[in-house]
Amino acid sequence: MSISSPKIKKTNSAYTKIQHRTAIAFLLPNFLGFLLFIVYPIFRALMISTTNWNGFKQMDFIGLQNYIRLFSDSTFIISLKNTLIYTFVTVPLSIGFGILMAFLMNVKVPGIKMFRTLYFLPQITSMVAIGLVWSLILAKLGPVNQILMSFGISEPPKWISSTKYALSSVVIVSVWRSMGYNAIILLAGLQGISIDLYEAAKLDGANGWKSFLHVSLPMLSPTIFFCLVTQMISSFKVFDIIIAMTQGGPGRATNVLAYFVYNKSFMESRFGYASAAAFIMFAIIMIFTAIQFIGQRKWVNY
Repeated sequence: MSISSPKIKKTNSAYTKIQHRTAIAFLLPNFLGFLLFIVYPIFRALMISTTNWNGFKQMDFIGLQNYIRLFSDSTFIISLKNTLIYTFVTVPLSIGFGILMAFLMNVKVPGIKMFRTLYFLPQITSMVAIGLVWSLILAKLGPVNQILMSFGISEPPKWISSTKYALSSVVIVSVWRSMGYNAIILLAGLQGISIDLYEAAKLDGANGWKSFLHVSLPMLSPTIFFCLVTQMISSFKVFDIIIAMTQGGPGRATNVLAYFVYNKSFMESRFGYASAAAFIMFAIIMIFTAIQFIGQRKWVNY
C-alpha cells in the first residue's frame, strides 16, 4: 500500500526548490565573475580590434583594416613564425623527456620521492627568476661557455645575444622547466596501469621495448593527449620567458605573438591593432586545439 500523499509530495517539492536556490546562490558569484572578468573583456576586445583606439582619443570604427594590415606587417609575420617554431619544437621535446622522466621516476629506489620533488621544482619557480638565472648561465662568459672553452672551443655560441641561437636558447630553458610538470602528470598515468597487462604481455613473449610500445604508450595515450593540448596552448601564449630572457631580441629573433601584442598595446598604445593580433592568436590556438581533438580519435585509447 502506498503511503505517499499530496502533503509529502508538496514537502519534497519545496525541499527540491530550496536545494536549487541554494545551488544557484553558491554558483551566482562565480558566474557573475566569469561574465564580468572573462566574457565582457573578450567582447570588448573584439570591438576594440575593429577600431584605431590608442587609449586616449575617441574610437573610430575601421572595420577589418587592423586584421588586413597585420598580414602585411613583417614583425607580425616573424612573430607568428617564431611562435610556430617555438611551439612545434618545445611541445614534442617537453612531452618526450616527460615520458622518459616518468619511467625513471617510477622505479622503487631509495630517495625517489626527493628526486620527484627536484624534477618538479622548476615548474613552481618564478619564471622571472628562471629567466634571470639562465641569462647568466648562457651569458658570453657564463658557465656554459666557460666549459666549452675548457674543451678547446675558442669561439663558443653567443646563446641569447645571437639571432642564430637566441630562440633555441629559449626553447632549451622552456623544455627544462616544463618537462618536470609533464613527468609528474605522466607518472600518475603510468602508475594507474594495471600490472596484469604487463604480465600478460610478458607471457606473450614481449620484451621491455614491446611492452612499452604495446602496453605503456596505449594506456598512457589519454594522459599524453592532456599534456599535448595544455602544453601546446601554453606554448602558443609564451610570454614570461621571452620578456625575462630576451625581450623579443636580439632584433626580432625571439619576438612571439604574445610579446607582439604586449609591445603594440602597452609600449605603442595601439590597442585596436594589438587586439586584432590577440584574436588572430586566439583563432590559431582554437584551430590547432580542434585539430588535436579530432585527431585524438585515431590514437587515444579510452
